[in-house]
Amino acid sequence: MAPTPKRTFHVASDAEIKRGEVSDVYFARTVQILVARHDRQRVKAEVYLKSLPADYAWGVLAGIEEAAALLGELPVDVDAMHEGTVFGPYAPVLALEGTYVEWAEYETALLGLLCQASGIATKAARCKRAAGDRQVISFGARRMHPALAPMIERNAFVGGCDGVAVTKSAELIDADPMGTIPHALVLVVGDTVEALKAFHEVVDPKVRRVALVDTLQDEKFEAIRVAEALGRDLYAVRLDTPSSRRGDFFRILEEVRWELDLRGHAHVRLLVSGGIDEHAILRLNPVVDGYGVGTSIANAPVFNFALDIVEVEGRPRAKRGKWSGAKQVYRCRGCGQTVVLPAAKAPGRCPCGGEREALLKPLLRQGRLVRDLPPPRTIREYVLEQLQRVEPASLGRSPERADF
Repeated sequence: MAPTPKRTFHVASDAEIKRGEVSDVYFARTVQILVARHDRQRVKAEVYLKSLPADYAWGVLAGIEEAAALLGELPVDVDAMHEGTVFGPYAPVLALEGTYVEWAEYETALLGLLCQASGIATKAARCKRAAGDRQVISFGARRMHPALAPMIERNAFVGGCDGVAVTKSAELIDADPMGTIPHALVLVVGDTVEALKAFHEVVDPKVRRVALVDTLQDEKFEAIRVAEALGRDLYAVRLDTPSSRRGDFFRILEEVRWELDLRGHAHVRLLVSGGIDEHAILRLNPVVDGYGVGTSIANAPVFNFALDIVEVEGRPRAKRGKWSGAKQVYRCRGCGQTVVLPAAKAPGRCPCGGEREALLKPLLRQGRLVRDLPPPRTIREYVLEQLQRVEPASLGRSPERADF
């Protein structure tokens, strides 16, 4: 392998990833051995979830578009669930077939694409399901390497977030970036109201006016001041109160809501950020209209996908603890029940009487894309449609890790 050229940022290039250079060394050595043995056996492998993060009962599949880009042009056949599919453990989400030496060194990158993207999309989906009709905006790009920001926020969006904060991320999803006023503007100007007035005078009127009210003074009094200064032009106030100053955050928010309503500012929404996750959302929903969610989405638990060989030259073969043979995943169009069956077995009808639909569908044939890849907004709509079947109780905390 050629020496890596000096680079500005410590990330692999698209070309390096596509060449299979982001790979565990034992795959390179395996290929070396098999080539020396003139072994060109065709194998089938499946990607499925080994375990769910603590408290999770389901996941949202993401990363399929990038997986198709990674494996495209390789002589492989790939079937996969649609990006955005809600799935559970044991169900293969992607199946890959081809001569092993021609794709072995791509396993590391393939799993990385699916594991992180699905973790982010699922955390976003959990936050959105908890919030219901309330707005959820991804604020977490600053918590990760900037090269990853568009990937993080794309998957936050497809998972259900209503918007993203970073301009480059917004371009990727064909949307306008969403944000408020930073503490820095208030501190530089020296006053919350003056900072808001400056924002109002300079920034495009189509951008909603949201005042940050926790920088210099008590949130209640700052909220009243900005509401009286902007009147009907003020869309919302945002509380990003530090944990050291919060006390009972719910009661602070109730107090702000009371005082605004009492003075005729019921139109002003309450937005919160800082340490927000799905559990905080469920607690704050009675008084909050929208959430900025950062670290919990950007740093979402990765999904522990594994890729395992299940057939060699058409014959079932798998390591201990794995189920051999090609499989298909079916979901009932009626009740939503999911079953995994041998690929050759007819699915029959669901016990509820509903028709079962195959979820693993052709994605690549000999490295050529054979189905359309939907835009992020379409994937998001698909996720939100499925989330209607998810009970909010499934977001609760469980005492043990959900290992499978």
